[in-house]
Amino acid sequence: YLRQRYLEEIKALLIPAGFEEFNFHRLSGKNLTVQVLSETVEAMPMMAEHTMVIVTDMDIFKLDESQRTALIDMLSDFPDYCTLIFVYDQLEYKRDGKMKKLIAALDSYVTEVEFAQQEREQLLRWLKRRFAAVGHDIDMATADHMLFTCGTLMTDLVPEIEKIGAYAKGQNVTIADINAVCEPILDARVFDMTNAITARKFDEAAGVLGDLLRMQTEPIMILAAIGKELRRLYTARMALDSGKDRFWLKSLWNMSSDYPAKLLMQAAGRVDHEWCATAVKRCQTLDRRMKSEKNMDAEQELKLFLMELASRK
Repeated sequence: YLRQRYLEEIKALLIPAGFEEFNFHRLSGKNLTVQVLSETVEAMPMMAEHTMVIVTDMDIFKLDESQRTALIDMLSDFPDYCTLIFVYDQLEYKRDGKMKKLIAALDSYVTEVEFAQQEREQLLRWLKRRFAAVGHDIDMATADHMLFTCGTLMTDLVPEIEKIGAYAKGQNVTIADINAVCEPILDARVFDMTNAITARKFDEAAGVLGDLLRMQTEPIMILAAIGKELRRLYTARMALDSGKDRFWLKSLWNMSSDYPAKLLMQAAGRVDHEWCATAVKRCQTLDRRMKSEKNMDAEQELKLFLMELASRK
C-alpha cells in the first residue's frame, strides 16, 4: 500500500499529466534483458524533462556475467533525465555477496528502500483514520479482530474497510459487521476450522474445509496453514501446562497483538498435550506424503485427516 502510494507520488512529480504514454514505462522483469532495459532508459523524454521506468521482479543476481557487466555499465553512466525503479513484489530481493562488482555498483548508484508491514499501533491508527473517512469509528478490540480476520496488508484492508463502511448501520463498527462482509484470509479460516474441532463442532469444521476446497485453494496450501495452526495450538497447550500466559505465546510467535494468542489459549484449554502432539505429527506425515506420492487424491486425504482429528478425544 505504502509502496504503491510513493510510486504514484514520484510519478506525479516527474511526469506531466497527459504525457505518460511517452515518458512513463513499466516493464516486467521476467526474461527482460539489460539491452532492452538500457534502450528504454536512454529514450529521451518527449515534451517533458524526465522519464520514469519501473521494472517489476527482475532478479539481477541471476543475470549471466555479460548481462551483469552491462547492468553495471548502465548504472555507472546513467542519464540524468531518467528515474529507474526496480520493484520486488512476488520475487524476494536478496543480495548475493559473491557478486562484489554488482554489489559495489548498487552501493554507489542505487538507493534501496524496504516497505515492511506496519506495526500494530500504526495499523490501528490508520484503520481509525480510514473508518473515520467513511463515517464510522472502530475500537481497538474490534480492530484487532479485523486484522486477525483480514490480515495486516494495507492494500487488502482498503476494500474490506469500504465494504464494512457501506454495510455497518451504527457509528461504531462491530465484530458482527466484520464477520458479515469481510473475506477472511486463509490463516483465519483454518483457525476457524481447528477451533471448531477443539470445540467438537465437527460439522462446522468440515464446512470450512469444504468452502476452501470449493474456492479451489490448493490442498497443500490448506495443509500448510493447518500445520502452522496446530503447532501454535501445541505451544499454547504447553504454555497452559507450564503456567505461562498469552503474552509469552505472543512473544514466542512474534504476534503483533495478544488477540490471536488469547484465542489460541482458549482453544488449547479444550484439548490435552497428547492430542496436540499427535495432531502435529500426523500433519507432518501427511505433508511428506503429499509432496512425495504421485497420483494422491489430496482433497480426500485432507478430509480423512480432518476426520482423524475429530475422532481423537
